[in-house]
Amino acid sequence: MNVFIVHAHPEPQSFNGALTHHARQTLEGAGHKVQVSDLYAMKFDPVSDRRNFTSVKNADYLKQQLEERHAFEVDGFVPDLKAEMDKLEWCDCLILQFPLWWFGLPAILKGWVDRVFAMGFAYGGGRWYNRGVFWGKRALLGVTTGGGEPSFAPDGLHGHIDMILYPVQHGILYFAGFSVLPPFVAWSVARLADEERRQQLERWANRLRGLWDEEPVHFPRLEDYDDNFRLKTAP
Repeated sequence: MNVFIVHAHPEPQSFNGALTHHARQTLEGAGHKVQVSDLYAMKFDPVSDRRNFTSVKNADYLKQQLEERHAFEVDGFVPDLKAEMDKLEWCDCLILQFPLWWFGLPAILKGWVDRVFAMGFAYGGGRWYNRGVFWGKRALLGVTTGGGEPSFAPDGLHGHIDMILYPVQHGILYFAGFSVLPPFVAWSVARLADEERRQQLERWANRLRGLWDEEPVHFPRLEDYDDNFRLKTAP
């Protein structure tokens, strides 16, 4: 299987760095092929605008989705974006590895999504959710937090982790057609002792070894909604 890891942490010696390194070792050791995009090391530009394109549809007024669709039709994405798109097409499973910052993605990773998940390439023309472009591929979030697990419980101070990650898991990954696996969360990593960190790395390795056996998170399918995109009531 082909696994694409998008890594978003500025410090190579961070625990996120250890998780990505361990993931690569584990997956390649099991015979899988792995590509890693280390966004900070790549100095990836997160700003989405005309710099995304070598093509121009309307030079007088920038409508991002129109330019994205046109670039997809005429092979008009700049090389660094095309390279990331090629990795998405190549992979059977996408892993996003990141620290939870302000209850969301680090800006560099959100910018990667903004630029790479372009209209025409990643969605559009009725291709979304369970009819999405990446249907048949899997996706998994590897997340580290500052707070402990109890604070992200359903009754916790910060709110349930599933609620916090919903915009990424449902609004980005499932929207584009991925089957989304339950997230891997390493809680409060700054407070872990060395042995606890080792245990977290082994827990991560065990998850990765069973990557193709896990049941995805259940999200309703398009067929479960009415014409107004409201869930149908049971008869």
